[in-house]
Amino acid sequence: MSDPVIPDVAQEAPDFSLKGPGGAPITLSEFRGKKNVLLVFFPLAFSPVCSHQLSELQAALPRFEAADTEVFGISVDSHYANSAFARTLGLQFPLLSDFNREASAAYGVLIPAVGFSARVSFLVDKRGRIAWREVGEYTGVVDGIPSVEGALAALGRD
Repeated sequence: MSDPVIPDVAQEAPDFSLKGPGGAPITLSEFRGKKNVLLVFFPLAFSPVCSHQLSELQAALPRFEAADTEVFGISVDSHYANSAFARTLGLQFPLLSDFNREASAAYGVLIPAVGFSARVSFLVDKRGRIAWREVGEYTGVVDGIPSVEGALAALGRD
């Protein structure tokens, strides 16, 4: 079996439709031509490092909104767990459920041995292409989180 391939900058972002809050589907391609999209794959809801990572994103949300960018957290947790996690953290951006692990596999971030994704962020531009990506270190420590500032800097290059 070959190693997963993580899409590179300038490549078309793989499309997906995942369950968001309340189980409503959110499809990446519906934002094409309208908004930039930051996809933040995180391993598991309610874990300490993921809690820190998503809270950091929430603090930067106004800056992403000012840059015409939608933010989505993506994990393999159910949409029920993600909704509870978002409420606990007071998040104002959707967490999407990749329960079937299809998006994680398409983006090359699924870790089959453990059944969840690596900590990776992708910025998808309005054309549907990857404008920036950062693969975080899965160390279980805050220092391994992809940089919010890196994503914001990439938005400034448009």
